[in-house]
Formats: sequence, C-alpha cells, structure tokens
Amino acid sequence: MTPIEQTRAQKIAKRLIHLFCQMLIFLLTRREVRGRDNVPENGPLLVAANHLGMADQYFIAVNIKRRMMYMAKEEVFRHRPISLLAQAFGAFPVRRGIMDRKALDKANQVLDSGLVLFMFPEGTRSKNAKLRPAFPGLALIALENNAPILPIGITGLENVVKGPVWWIFHRHQLTVRINIGRPFYLPAQEGKVSKEKLREMADLIMEQIAALLPPEYQGHYAQRVEPDAIKD
Repeated sequence: MTPIEQTRAQKIAKRLIHLFCQMLIFLLTRREVRGRDNVPENGPLLVAANHLGMADQYFIAVNIKRRMMYMAKEEVFRHRPISLLAQAFGAFPVRRGIMDRKALDKANQVLDSGLVLFMFPEGTRSKNAKLRPAFPGLALIALENNAPILPIGITGLENVVKGPVWWIFHRHQLTVRINIGRPFYLPAQEGKVSKEKLREMADLIMEQIAALLPPEYQGHYAQRVEPDAIKD
C-alpha cells in the first residue's frame, strides 16, 4: 500500500472525524460559501488559501467534497491529539524554512494520484488577518506538475483564538465566509526556474487570493488588486 492509499479502518475513522467536525462547525458558526461550482470534480488540483488560524483547513475541507491532503508544519505532529486530527484530514509534515525534498516528493505523489493538495502559500497564519508575503513552495509544485490552482479567500476565522466557549456565546457574531475562485494555471516556464521567478509566480497566486478577500484582509497584496475585484 502506498502512502496515498488508505485502509478501511482509516477511511472509517476519517469519516467519523469529518462528521464530528461538521457538527461543531454547524453548531458554533454561521457559514457563507461562494463558488462551490468552481471546484473541479476530478483530476489533480492545488488549493491555495489565506491562513487565519488553526481551523482554516477543517472549514475548507468540509466544503470541498473531494479527498484532500495538505502540508502541515512538523511541530503539529509532536502533539498526539492534534496529530491524529491533522492526519485524519490528510496532513503530512513539512519542515519550514528549508527546501524539504521529502515533503515536496509527497506533494508530487498526491497530485500524480489525481488528488487535491491544499497549501497555505504564506507558510504560517497571519496574526493580524492580513495577507503576508508568500513562500515559493506552492509555485514550484504547481510548475513541476502543471497543476491547476484553486484560490480561496476565507474570513472570520481569526476569532478562533478566542476559543470554543467564546464561540458558543457569540455564535451570532461569528460568520465565516469562504470565497472559492476559478482554477487557473501559472504561465509555463522554460528551463530551470530561478528563485526570483518562483517568488514572482507565488505573488501571482496571492493576487488571486487577495482578489477574493475584502480590502481589510489584503495586506501585502492590497496594491495589486483592483477595487471591488472580489470574484465569484
């Protein structure tokens, strides 16, 4: 069995955890999701989203009805309960700050298998909910695999740091909006791609995400987005 395949027990456990998370999301938040029709039904796909807090990937996972895997910082796997939850949602570890070839190989394998790979181009959550400069890893993976990129803008989850008790008593104040854009490809590149070109390609991805967010979330990329450019 390859690392992409799942046993029957793993599939059942993942489904139960998904249902539990869906129940919590339903009880503790109000959701508005736009652009579900933009999600391709099959084939390899890279999902790229802004990163507000630890719950982002779970909200996105339950709204994209395809099997999805994602990179998570290796520190997540040092805590047993969090590690089990992350793995149930298809997480695999990546070492930040270096070119983690093992994680890149796993990402390529996910796409080769026709699955969805989910990444946060910023590499870490934004402490002020505004977009940060992107790392080039996602651009490299997209170019190596000629994979389409699905941009997603998410708002509201910056309040996750206040904890579930706050959610219960302020549910009417917590509206999570997920705006799913249209898939796109990065421009094809010839020969070895320089670091500067990869950063340029990463910025192109972030511009697509920024266009799905309100101005107060666009941060580093605010000047690159036309006013009122939020896409369906």
